Amino acid sequence: MDRLHTLRELIDGRLIIAVGDITKFEGDAIVNAANSTLYGGGGVDGAIHRAGGPAILNECAKIRRKQWRDGLPTGKAVVTSGGRLPARYVIHTVGPMWAGGNHNEAEALISCYRESLEEARKLQAAQIAFPSISTGAFGYPREKAAVVAYQAVSGFLSQNTVPERVWLVFFTPEDANVFLKAIPVN
Repeated sequence: MDRLHTLRELIDGRLIIAVGDITKFEGDAIVNAANSTLYGGGGVDGAIHRAGGPAILNECAKIRRKQWRDGLPTGKAVVTSGGRLPARYVIHTVGPMWAGGNHNEAEALISCYRESLEEARKLQAAQIAFPSISTGAFGYPREKAAVVAYQAVSGFLSQNTVPERVWLVFFTPEDANVFLKAIPVN
């Protein structure tokens, strides 16, 4: 994990707050903040597809044909290989679009984290890395997303031994600091 800069460890070292490029994560799985098409896009989604190569896109197309013909619903998660990424797996999840906070956005975002963590548990993935889901083009306020992410991850870790470590990987130190200031444990 030498390519990521660790800022803080929480929950007895099981939750790591880090800054860096999630596509360089050398653990078992990374989470892709995907769009419902699963065909790549901008931000983290585009970066993962570019770094992982065509294998990821091909597997996503197969998922669309066989399982989610109309696209992956918000809050759900599916798994592909990591293609050319250092991580063995990519767990794709579709976060909610921010619509003011009164349209079940928090519940949908919690589902993204829980479903992704459940997929990681099924894969016996010891280490998984998340980007900040929905805080880019989907417009979810970073402070609110931080609280939801922390609650979802800490709740899952309190009831499960796998994954052993969860990394929340932020692209900039400023984004990581927003998260650290917003969570209830400082």
